[in-house]
Amino acid sequence: MTLINELQTLKEFQCEDRCVLSVYLNTHPGDPNQLNGGWRLHLKNGFKRIGEYLSASGDESELKAFKKINDKVVKEIEGNQNDLSKGVVIFASTDPELWSVHYVQVPVKTSFHWENHPVLEEMEYMYKAYPEAGVVLPSFGEVRILDTAMGSVKDELIYNFDPNLEVWGEKKKVTDDNHPAIGNIHIDRLEPRLKENLNRFFKDMGKVVERLKKERGWKEIHVSGEAEMANAFAETLRDKPASCIYKNLNNSKPNDVLHQVFEK
Repeated sequence: MTLINELQTLKEFQCEDRCVLSVYLNTHPGDPNQLNGGWRLHLKNGFKRIGEYLSASGDESELKAFKKINDKVVKEIEGNQNDLSKGVVIFASTDPELWSVHYVQVPVKTSFHWENHPVLEEMEYMYKAYPEAGVVLPSFGEVRILDTAMGSVKDELIYNFDPNLEVWGEKKKVTDDNHPAIGNIHIDRLEPRLKENLNRFFKDMGKVVERLKKERGWKEIHVSGEAEMANAFAETLRDKPASCIYKNLNNSKPNDVLHQVFEK
């Protein structure tokens, strides 16, 4: 399910009484307020305030439901504490059942809500700023594609190209150590046959990217590479890319690529 479809499903979720816990938690390790795992204190205090409010209201069944969800959320976040990104967004309920967890690479303002529906305003704002998008990194030896949403990489595909054999193929989930060393090769300096083969490869890959855009619901496509490579690939796309960055990032880690593309 694409994120936009999931947001629509969350919009339609509702219960008669308050039963939905919405958690927005800043876990950004670069934030001074998060030193020494500051998010743990914010999480504890946020839940404590809601628990005190519900205790004062005297509704034992509502308090019991909240505590059950509270424990599940804490267990989820603590179980993934070594892999936390910039933020965590969780929407949870036990009756009716709801469990929607998002570890995101975008800024999150900490807040906690106990309502009869998911509180989505902040999530929708983040999605508008960081929608589902494809990041394409063309170079002489490969085209690397990142499938992203909310500043996080959902999938990574590598298409290798042998210009001499005129063949190319897909290799999924390639680790950073397996990326081939890609040098700065200028298209104009290639011999005519290699240049023609490279242009043909880019045209084929342009069709692949257009197909992925439709299948994966990308709202945007971003291209990054050496100027000649980036421009040559951008010209194969039906629509102009949202951005075209003249920097070879093929050997960069996925999160570093996203930082260069979305935050520079």
